[in-house]
This record gives sequence, C-alpha cells and structure tokens, in this order.
Amino acid sequence: MQLRISDQDGVPIYVQLMNQIKYLVASGRLKAGEQLPPVRKLAEQLLVNPNTVARAYRELESEGLVISRQGSGVFVSDGVSPLARREQQRLLLERIDMLLTEARQMKVDVESLIGLVRQRSASFDASNGR
Repeated sequence: MQLRISDQDGVPIYVQLMNQIKYLVASGRLKAGEQLPPVRKLAEQLLVNPNTVARAYRELESEGLVISRQGSGVFVSDGVSPLARREQQRLLLERIDMLLTEARQMKVDVESLIGLVRQRSASFDASNGR
C-alpha cells in the first residue's frame, strides 16, 4: 500500500491518510478483509508519529470503513460500505468536473463529449473482451 503525505498542503496528516485509504477502498485497490499496515510500521514508513496513524485508523473505524481486531490488526470492513460508494461517487464527480472544465476550454459541447465517452467506452469494452 503506497501512501504519500505532504506537509506543504495544509491538510492534517491524519486526514491525508484517511483520504488516501478511502480512495484505495473506493477504487478497489484495497479489498474487504484486507489488512492495513500496522500503525508503527506505517508511521515508520511515512516518518510520522504513530499517534497520527492511529488517529486516522480510529476515524476510519468510526466511519465503518475499517475494523480493528484486538491483537490481529486493522482490516477493511466486509461488504460494500456506503462510505466506499459515496467516495467512489465523489471521485468520479471530481473527474467529471475536470473533464467538463477542459472540454469547455476547448469549446467542445456536452453532446460531443458524451459521444466521445461512449466511443471510448465501446473500444474499452472491446479491448477487454466484454
């Protein structure tokens, strides 16, 4: 699990960790039942205080995204959490907003953009054997 933090962007480190873990779950890179790195190991890897990682894990647990098992570690919750679905939608909406912004700057209307998306989807499906 690759996580990156930045002391430059003004977002608290534990929030950065939470957001990145949410993204990994929403994108399917972290699956239900998969174990997160131990607090100390992740803190060492990121060069942050273990309390920071522990706080991120606690917050994620209170949101239902992960579950802590005494003596075993922290795991992604079973089943599709509403949080993961909300996070997926949030991520897709961000990307749609960026695409719309770029299309408008290039003077491409929404109908043409939708046509391009359909075209790419069809070729994507064809290349993946769907």
